[in-house]
Amino acid sequence: MAFVKVCTLDDVWEGDMEAFEVDGQKILVVHLPGGDVRATQVECPHQQGDLTEGLLDGTSLTCPVHLWEFDVKTCQGINPKHPTLANYPVKIDGDNVYVDPEGDTPKFAHS
Repeated sequence: MAFVKVCTLDDVWEGDMEAFEVDGQKILVVHLPGGDVRATQVECPHQQGDLTEGLLDGTSLTCPVHLWEFDVKTCQGINPKHPTLANYPVKIDGDNVYVDPEGDTPKFAHS
């Protein structure tokens, strides 16, 4: 795994999310309530809606285009259940957030 420094915890406050470009690809960093940090793809697997424009409610992320919902903690679909999001490995060192952009690939779904 090749972890790359993406941001600091000050860049993405708890309960917030922000997109960053890492090695040529956009990755969404989500700082969940309670302090857990996750990294996933920026585009919804359905029709590539921009998830940064979506609604983050706890661990639930809703796409603004067709309201598909995902559990950001597991990157599994909530509604509908079949799609998944990329789940990039994250490492925290002090206040620095590192992501392995090769640890997963963006997912796509049709329906």
